[in-house]
Amino acid sequence: MRPARTALWLRLALALGLGLLDPLAGGRALARVPIYVSSWAVRVSQGPQEAERLARKFGFVNLGQIFHDGQYFHLQHRGVAQQSLNPHWGHRLRLKKDPKVQWFEQQTLQRRVKRSLVVPTDPWFPKQWYMNKETKPDLNVLQAWSQGLSGQGIVVSVLDDGIEKDHPDLWANYDPLASYDFNDYDPDPQPRYTASDENRHGTRCAGEVAAIANNRFCGVGVAYNARIGGVRMLDGTITDIIEAQSLSLQPQHVHIYSASWGPEDDGRTVDGPGILTREAFRRGVTQGRGGLGTLFVWASGNGGLHYDDCNCDGYTNSIHTLSVGSTTQRGQVPWYSEACASTLTTTYSSGVAADPQIVTTDLHHQCTDKHTGTSASAPLAAGIIALALEANPFLSWRDMQHLVVRASRPAQLQAEDWRVNGVGRQVSHHYGYGLLDAALLVDLARTWVPTLPQQKCAVRVVHTPVVIQPLTQVRKNVSACTGHPNYIRSLEHVQVQLSLTYSRRGDLEIVLTSPMGTRSTLVAIRPFDISGQGYNNWIFMSTHFWDEDPQGVWTLILENKGYFFNTGTLYRYTLLLYGTAEDMTARPTGSQATSTTHSRP
Repeated sequence: MRPARTALWLRLALALGLGLLDPLAGGRALARVPIYVSSWAVRVSQGPQEAERLARKFGFVNLGQIFHDGQYFHLQHRGVAQQSLNPHWGHRLRLKKDPKVQWFEQQTLQRRVKRSLVVPTDPWFPKQWYMNKETKPDLNVLQAWSQGLSGQGIVVSVLDDGIEKDHPDLWANYDPLASYDFNDYDPDPQPRYTASDENRHGTRCAGEVAAIANNRFCGVGVAYNARIGGVRMLDGTITDIIEAQSLSLQPQHVHIYSASWGPEDDGRTVDGPGILTREAFRRGVTQGRGGLGTLFVWASGNGGLHYDDCNCDGYTNSIHTLSVGSTTQRGQVPWYSEACASTLTTTYSSGVAADPQIVTTDLHHQCTDKHTGTSASAPLAAGIIALALEANPFLSWRDMQHLVVRASRPAQLQAEDWRVNGVGRQVSHHYGYGLLDAALLVDLARTWVPTLPQQKCAVRVVHTPVVIQPLTQVRKNVSACTGHPNYIRSLEHVQVQLSLTYSRRGDLEIVLTSPMGTRSTLVAIRPFDISGQGYNNWIFMSTHFWDEDPQGVWTLILENKGYFFNTGTLYRYTLLLYGTAEDMTARPTGSQATSTTHSRP
């Protein structure tokens, strides 16, 4: 390469932050190339005198010892370019041939950044109390940003009522490959505009994840350099096909799907994904992201006013979704929040009308500071998870759930049901394992050792009819498939599959207790659920036994909490254990920190 051209490429490389452009690659940035300087580190066997002799012999200036041990020396050559794309081969050969030289290395520029807090200049960032340190603790996003993380290279798709792709705070991050309109079957996810702006939900969720930073407009997304797509699928007829297609869009391109919808949150519905959608979840976690598994982030539900229980929602209740609950700025349970055993973690949202809400993008190229509900919590978690994936792109879907368990903290979250489980972690039906900490999640992600393959151990407990008494306890001593290839030492998800009838379904409370003494409510009383249908092969799920040893006696408790004359029959009960053969509690602290479908507005 000619000297003038070399200098030009060097300037380009330096301008790109020590990255080099390949003119044949359409301007794509390649991996950073080394920039060589005029200094050498040299180790000699006979101390300062030998270093001085070497410097004079080859025309170096001896700048002295690197350590005070008389072995390592800093040599500089004034005849060598201050910065070069190529090492100096002449000096390399001379040093290599000298028998007194034990080791040498021509120095290269190291790119280092100060880990000071990065504070966006967006005009509404001061309103984003949940990540600007105004609330203590907040989601600790600033600390994650200060490590150079911003969601770069991560693709998030919001499954909702569309996304305003030309919004001034979204357009630069918009990803058409992560977008589609399954309501009208075309590639354009632009929302349908109405007088009431009812289709604003997806655009609001998208801004929480990936609103552009430092563009003098609105606020900033948690993963402000992530690519953001939108799937329009809630503004029209919704079928199992449409849900399955939405959850299967570009599974090798999209890393995270964020969904803030589910069955009716009316306190009387028991409903979940159909056959095709369940298959979409299964394929996502087994084949998505090159086999690492798609990440499905789900809002836990807004049925608190109707005493709903999110374990009656088969989407948040799935082992394949990462279910996210809400807390207010003051750490209180919001009025709309549903409690259930399948919620894994919590982020902020609003409470009563006077409470501050979430800042994000809105329809008509506007901003809003009035986004609320668990709908607002799930995208915040999706953005935080995007930061963790940027820190370690090789995390599987199960790795991420392990990390979220460890990076969620009770903090100041107020609830009467906080309990310590069998491995010493605090857990709540309102909050899961607590408030998600972005900096802790990315720190753990960097050093996480991948989990062993998922094992499943199914135990048939009841298969002949049993009359349900006012208080019925079913005990089963479980070996956790000891001696078999699917043996489980450390639990992840636990499912209870039940078929039963009951005269008033909502009066029946169902609780599961583990051998280590952890008590998890699979479904609490639901006063509006007057159905006499019971549960037909319904699968309840709990995350509260995470990392426990499943061997021993499991106890299922069915208790009538309502009308005295209620009656019912338990027909089938299967206990489904998921986990790994590894003892996860024995990991070193470096990789474990023991700490009808409708939109949800």
